[in-house]
Amino acid sequence: MVTFEELNEKHQIDIMSILNYYVENSYAAYPEKSLKDSFFGNLMCMTEGYPAYAVKMDEKVVGFSFLRAYNPFSSFSQTAEITYFIDKDFSGKGLGRIILGKIEEDAKAKGICNILASISSKNAHSIKFHEKNGFVKCGEFPEIGRKFGNTFNVIWMIKNLLHKEIYKKENAST
Repeated sequence: MVTFEELNEKHQIDIMSILNYYVENSYAAYPEKSLKDSFFGNLMCMTEGYPAYAVKMDEKVVGFSFLRAYNPFSSFSQTAEITYFIDKDFSGKGLGRIILGKIEEDAKAKGICNILASISSKNAHSIKFHEKNGFVKCGEFPEIGRKFGNTFNVIWMIKNLLHKEIYKKENAST
């Protein structure tokens, strides 16, 4: 059974271990080098006032997810950026969809209409996941990232929580 626990300091070691796996082994996390456990404090600051969870199965932390402000100005208060990572041993088992569902539910309750995802062009799995779950590509910054000696693009995807077809219709006409 999957449970969600509000993210707090007791999750620091587990969360940083999951995050650093992706830092060291993939393009899913942007940093080039492992982050110190103290970076967890930055995550807590970024997520203040937004849903942020440690995801657990049988009392074991198997992932985490949060929303954060896309932009601090109030004119963007209906838009948030999503982040989520799942322990490599629990990936590909439907957990991502469950986590996304919970975050979307909480986002709607907070008055958020749009969720943005920033994804490396070298992370095809994440791009496909987001497409399957209603996100559409809305922008791309070519060759702005560099990791493992390779450049990559940053792809932005968006999901409107109120009008599921709005972006599909707009993108179809362009």
